[in-house]
Amino acid sequence: MTVWIDGSLTALSDAKVSVLDHGLVVGDGVFETLRVYRGVPFAWTRHLARLRTSADGLGLELPDISELRRAADAVLRANALTEARLRITVTGGVAPPGSGRGHGPPSAFILAFPIEPAAASVDVVIAPWTRNERGALVGLKTISYAANVRALAYARDKGAGEAVFANTKGNLCEATGSNVFLVRDGVLCTPPASAGCLLGVTRALLLELGKKSRIPTEERDVPIDELAPSDEAFLSSTTREVQPIACVDGGRLRNVGGPVSERLAAAFRDLVAKDLDP
Repeated sequence: MTVWIDGSLTALSDAKVSVLDHGLVVGDGVFETLRVYRGVPFAWTRHLARLRTSADGLGLELPDISELRRAADAVLRANALTEARLRITVTGGVAPPGSGRGHGPPSAFILAFPIEPAAASVDVVIAPWTRNERGALVGLKTISYAANVRALAYARDKGAGEAVFANTKGNLCEATGSNVFLVRDGVLCTPPASAGCLLGVTRALLLELGKKSRIPTEERDVPIDELAPSDEAFLSSTTREVQPIACVDGGRLRNVGGPVSERLAAAFRDLVAKDLDP
């Protein structure tokens, strides 16, 4: 496996970061994961715009975007990958131990791995912890993922594949690595940015596709208790695309992969077939 780190391609086994890297020591960093179709990173422009927003939010400097694209393409070629997941990570670089950032350049690396197809559906549980919709990192895709790791382990201990968070107001927020949609009475609904969720690239595309398909669509606060009795629900993310939710806390939804989920999944597949940078 070949990766790109700080300007050079190298074998994965030789790729190293310092034990003083601020990303390792305090989680100071941002990242994007992109789905690769037919050898091309999907929705590159949108993902890199969000990477820049996240970096600006942390006060991190990014490498030149054109350099990142060349590096991404080089990693895919070196590993002969056409269907893959690609991850771009930028950290605060080497710094003294503690919260203060150092004076050196940021660290950046790109990896790609073969994609594992998502399951046809997923069971979820409601996490016993909340998201803080007013936290300092809201809206930023950072590498500070310990809360997600803990919640996903909790879900798997319960026999589920994903955990869903409420926010401090008791409203639906997001899952550990995906956005959540639900359908009630034919209306597609997902939490707004003010709920504290990360605004996923796939989420945005599905909202656009829903409107084009004339599916009534709302971004609104949703009490967490509305998820289980919804007519249908699904997770969305770069690697999941549209993944129907089968059960919430052990209770099966009325429709698993219902009509709205199916229409959006088909529309998303059509988009990928036509345009790899929508």
